[in-house]
Amino acid sequence: MATFTPQRVQSASGGRSARWLPIILLLLPALVLYAAFVLLPIVQGAYYSLFKWNGLQPLTNFIGLDNYAKALGTRQFTNAVWNNAFVIILSLTVQIPFSLALATYLNARFPGRALFRLIFFLPYVISEVITAIMFYLLLQPDGMVNSVLRWAGLGGFVQDWFGDTALVMWTLFFVISWKYFGFHMILLLAGLQGIPRELSEAALIDGAGRWQAFRYVTLPLLGPTLRVSVFLSIIGALQLFDIVYATTRGGPLHASDTMATYMFDVGFIRSQMGYGSAVAVILFAVCLVFALLYQRFVLRRDTEGAITVAG
Repeated sequence: MATFTPQRVQSASGGRSARWLPIILLLLPALVLYAAFVLLPIVQGAYYSLFKWNGLQPLTNFIGLDNYAKALGTRQFTNAVWNNAFVIILSLTVQIPFSLALATYLNARFPGRALFRLIFFLPYVISEVITAIMFYLLLQPDGMVNSVLRWAGLGGFVQDWFGDTALVMWTLFFVISWKYFGFHMILLLAGLQGIPRELSEAALIDGAGRWQAFRYVTLPLLGPTLRVSVFLSIIGALQLFDIVYATTRGGPLHASDTMATYMFDVGFIRSQMGYGSAVAVILFAVCLVFALLYQRFVLRRDTEGAITVAG
């Protein structure tokens, strides 16, 4: 029977320390950068949000939580929140189902499918600002879209696409969907290709229709990929900034403001850095709480049992 002496315990402890030391040294640069460029700005933003500050003068006018009360009680900010919610709802009900249908079609074997995949994915490669400028030129009142509608005798469909307060968010959602549907399509297509075709074929042989095979075989197996796609879509909609600011700057009459564009407007354009910091903290808190709850109640089923611990 083996006995453990203090020397053996000390040797084992020293071995563990020697094993962890390289790991700590390798992680240290990344941790320092993460603390300097992620954690520190979050703490600074939370601190600045407690002051009435224009970004230039000393931090002397402490007002506590007044900036948060002002934001939550301002109609412009609540309208920005609703615009974010509008994009989220349409993304989940229109954009992702469309991407899933397209991915299912491109998962079939037919000539030229690789070319179609490339064409549909190309919009995602284009930068947000270039996409925004392109659609701004196409959809301005005397742009190509309205000119084509007039030429085709469809003058009744001519609109001020970015200038109508009732229409601007629908126009922006179209632009956003054009930009990002290819990303979700490729993500879902990768998930579909990870599902053995034999399972669907077996269901068809057993008498199931194509919709039944998709509904009861393919869709449940695609669940983990679909849940990740939903998560990325919601986080992206909450942080929406580039396309909106490059096309409308939150206008007309703040009708297309999002939380991010409103934060930029009050913080950098109106020089209300304390108030802008409060809006940034609210946006960060919303994203963090959503991410934690989604991880806890939705993604947990996909990660349980996926992590192994080395003995």
